[in-house]
Amino acid sequence: MNFTSVSAFTDNSAASSGLRTVSFGPNGLRVVWRLLIFASLIAVLLSAAVLIRNGGLQGLQEARKRSANATPTPLLLGGAELSVFVLLCLTTRIMAKIEHRKFGVYGLPLRRAFRKEFWVGSLLGFGMISATLLVMFLCGVFRINGLAVHGATLVTSMLAWLAAFLLAGLFEEFLLRGYLQFTLGEGIGFWPAAFVLSTLFAYGHSFNPHETLVGVIATGLFGLLLCLFLRRTGNLWCAVGFHMAYDWGQTFYGVPDSGMVTYHSTLSSSFHGPVWLTGGIVGPEASVLTPIALATTAVIFSYLWRAKATPHTA
Repeated sequence: MNFTSVSAFTDNSAASSGLRTVSFGPNGLRVVWRLLIFASLIAVLLSAAVLIRNGGLQGLQEARKRSANATPTPLLLGGAELSVFVLLCLTTRIMAKIEHRKFGVYGLPLRRAFRKEFWVGSLLGFGMISATLLVMFLCGVFRINGLAVHGATLVTSMLAWLAAFLLAGLFEEFLLRGYLQFTLGEGIGFWPAAFVLSTLFAYGHSFNPHETLVGVIATGLFGLLLCLFLRRTGNLWCAVGFHMAYDWGQTFYGVPDSGMVTYHSTLSSSFHGPVWLTGGIVGPEASVLTPIALATTAVIFSYLWRAKATPHTA
């Protein structure tokens, strides 16, 4: 082998070594590449599913026009959340295979489904929205006018909305605090990752109609509270229960949920007061009372669940 061949071989080896250093670290594929693969899989699978479901681009455009004027119903919301949740689970399962990990590591271990963590979260979620509205009632800015529905519709609507918000809680929590939180946390630490993802969560809500600055800040604080649940319990079931119960509570009391007025709420109620206190048409999340309620809930939960848990993997 002449000098030129040796030099070329050395250069190729150095380039290969440099590429491997950029792509892989001590724990395998680097975080940034894992996140990019995850995001790409989600984008491809979701785009394909949407196009197939609507029969191509023309059907998608027509579906968007219909959904813009559609009244939110349990079937409409639940069906959409179930579809994207299944795709999210599929993507996470693929990443688990790539990384040689169990699916439960990313926050939703099946053996912990609907156990203690879930019910604690549900009680805290419904309790928080109830306490917030109680304070508004005592301030004279919130009033319950009576039942919004009667008879069999009362029971079916309550159960239907409960199922729809369970699916919404599963999707949103697993999306933002599942694989993304786990992987980004490996790269920059749990709480820095929680802050980044909670900020993105709040930014996403800023596009809701009539959203306010207080509402956006409160949404970010919601995200941090849910990350506290994850940190202490080791899984997302407490956060899912809280998310479900808080959203369901808004429908139960008949108040807007992020500006959405739901179909067949249980109670008929109304606000009478300044928007900064009631949240107005956005709903209680835009009230200045909500950050206070979130801080109180964090203190109560921290007292109830003092020890940090390790992730449940099965």
